[in-house]
Amino acid sequence: MPGRKMNTLFSLLLSLSLFLPGNLIAAEPQKAAEPLKDVLLATTTSTQDSGLLDVLIPAFEKKSGYTVKTLAMGSGQAITMGEMGEIDVVLAHSPKAEEKFVAGGSGINRRLVMHNDFVIVGPEKDPAKIGGLNSAGAAIGRIAEAKALFVSRGDNSGTHAREKGLWKDAAVEPKGQKWYQEAGGGMGQTLRVASEKGGYCLTDRATYLALKKNLKLKVLVEGDKSLLNVYHVIEVNAKKWPAVNGAGAKAFGEFLVSKDAQKIIAEFGKKKFGEPLFIADAGKKED
Repeated sequence: MPGRKMNTLFSLLLSLSLFLPGNLIAAEPQKAAEPLKDVLLATTTSTQDSGLLDVLIPAFEKKSGYTVKTLAMGSGQAITMGEMGEIDVVLAHSPKAEEKFVAGGSGINRRLVMHNDFVIVGPEKDPAKIGGLNSAGAAIGRIAEAKALFVSRGDNSGTHAREKGLWKDAAVEPKGQKWYQEAGGGMGQTLRVASEKGGYCLTDRATYLALKKNLKLKVLVEGDKSLLNVYHVIEVNAKKWPAVNGAGAKAFGEFLVSKDAQKIIAEFGKKKFGEPLFIADAGKKED
């Protein structure tokens, strides 16, 4: 009898084990996970403030079926998020930081998308007398000599990086000077502060033109080669960060360099401003 009881108990336990979750899973394999449909884009504020993304993103979403969630910030911050695997794709305009991002293995497939240019804007009275100068470095030097108010983004963005380069070339350290103020925000916010306070500012042309009617600022220095402003799209490396939507990032990058997107970029701003706000560059060789 004891032996039969033991056999019965064993049979009962074996029967129950068939209904445990692990066995149910084994019997009925799980369906493959649905592909991610959201694409997290970290991009410089100029692409948003200018209104370009309001045209590009709906076109991409309609064509691809993906939904783009945009985080507008300075290029430096966008790249930092990419290095941490917190977003899927980056659209930036800070070449040195971008190259470092790719060299470190966090970014892949860096592609040229477009360019515009930076300009130095300031009040109509132009107290530092920089209007018409052909050299951005000379203009920056004059602003420092005149101790005229200069408003910086101060946010580690691509624009801020270019501004710091200009100060370095002019052998001027503006930090700590009473005439130098950091807005600590996006391009639109920085332009508004400069306008309200009657100061100078380095800005991308697209954002300035988009906000011009509400600003008391004019373009004073432009055309210097050092003011070229180039944008690249970079996918975050999904092999390094498995949670990243690699397929979505690739689709977005390929869209930006496609004929359809390049046409949108080339036409954007013509009707409103009489000139495009960006020059489409996909497929061109970089200097």
